[in-house]
Amino acid sequence: MTPEKKRTELRELGEFRLIEHLTQNAIPINSSTIKGVGDDAAIISPEGKRMVVTTDLLLEGIHFDLVYTPFKHLGYKAVVVNLSDVYAMNAKPKQVTVSIGVSAKLCLEDLDELYEGIYLACRHYGVDLVGGDSSSSLTGLTISVTAIGEVADEKIAYRSGAKLNDLICVTGNLGAAFMGIQLLEREKRVLKGVTGAKPQLDGYSYLLERFLKPEARKEIVEKLDEFGIVPTSMIDISDGLSSEMMHICKNSEVGCRIYLEKIPINEQTFRLAEEMNLDAFVAALNGGEDYELLFTVPIGLHEKIDEIEGVKVIGHITEQDKGVYMVTPDGNEIALTAQGWNAIKGE
Repeated sequence: MTPEKKRTELRELGEFRLIEHLTQNAIPINSSTIKGVGDDAAIISPEGKRMVVTTDLLLEGIHFDLVYTPFKHLGYKAVVVNLSDVYAMNAKPKQVTVSIGVSAKLCLEDLDELYEGIYLACRHYGVDLVGGDSSSSLTGLTISVTAIGEVADEKIAYRSGAKLNDLICVTGNLGAAFMGIQLLEREKRVLKGVTGAKPQLDGYSYLLERFLKPEARKEIVEKLDEFGIVPTSMIDISDGLSSEMMHICKNSEVGCRIYLEKIPINEQTFRLAEEMNLDAFVAALNGGEDYELLFTVPIGLHEKIDEIEGVKVIGHITEQDKGVYMVTPDGNEIALTAQGWNAIKGE
């Protein structure tokens, strides 16, 4: 028999002992972290640089489902989705704070697994956990992460800087995370009320990892810096390619042409989409949660961009009055619409 898993009720610790337990391994590694965990507030001093700050809120039942999301993966992802926003400013993340709202159904061992993922992400991306808070929750697990980064003034990439004839570039591939959650939700429905059966996930490990344990594109930002390239605009793809491209065009007051056949899509995404009678390109355009980078650069940098592994040119910037369109292989133009994730839409 499998030994019964130890369960320590949170009421045995209380809030302050819980925070002390969860943050005992928060040892700073960045010189800009003057004071981390252990006082009323952290002290951060990024000498000679601009500070970048971003916050994300993850709610059980809205952003994640504990039926198929391991706590360790959830902790890792909670940090990564914030770091991705920092990289999207062409900045380097240095610190994070993590606050949690915890329901009575969770125990200390669950939170230990959650923080194991948080610390793993911090180590992998070289950031310090410098603070946070905890509270009880009546509506399930809540995770709020704030990420803080640094960037030189002349290297900041906003959404608003795209210029006429700029190349539109994207990292990695798109639609995989969306297909990953489609697979998990399908198996959840199939196995509802069934005991002893296992989900059919074979052959799609990449899609599952892209959804459950995404990565921020640290190496791309480092490579752009190595090549001396500062994107004219940049955004991370959390809500789908269409929505993010429209954000850049609106903020930059430009139009664009994206070429459908140039959108990078993984083979597993195509295969599962066909199996589930879905369109892989729709998943790439509207699915979200890819956490890839979408950015623009001057056309004269085409050769340099071609040298960066993991980056693909998918289109170009046009005048604003020419609109925001996708071009199909047969030359038809289809207006892009924002159909990606909307956190406050009514269902």
